[in-house]
Amino acid sequence: MTPDRDDRSLATLVSDLVQQLSALVQTEGKLLRTELRESGSRISSGAIEVLAGAGLLIAALVILLQALVHALATTGMGPGWAALVVGLVVALIGYLVVQRGTKALSPEALAPKRSAEQIRKDAHLVKEQTQ
Repeated sequence: MTPDRDDRSLATLVSDLVQQLSALVQTEGKLLRTELRESGSRISSGAIEVLAGAGLLIAALVILLQALVHALATTGMGPGWAALVVGLVVALIGYLVVQRGTKALSPEALAPKRSAEQIRKDAHLVKEQTQ
């Protein structure tokens, strides 16, 4: 039994290869644009969270300063200590929001991972096909 032969000419094969590579590059470009758009969305979301966290930290600083002044003015447990507890809670919340926003802005979170992996696979496939 003889294996199936491809009777296409070399010119036809090269033309098909060029067309397929062109389609592949276009598809990869679309994937990359989509991932970059998603990264842009994460950047804006992360920036909003950082700004919100910074606002909360400023509010916490004001409250903590008011608590410190009030605590120094009174010697026992009073309204100042209550303000201190509230200030610490707001500071903790602000810190957590800033940390979350910072993580969303990290280079690892923004990298186009799917595109890079797909390009690696495609390069490997092309390398295998040309050998």
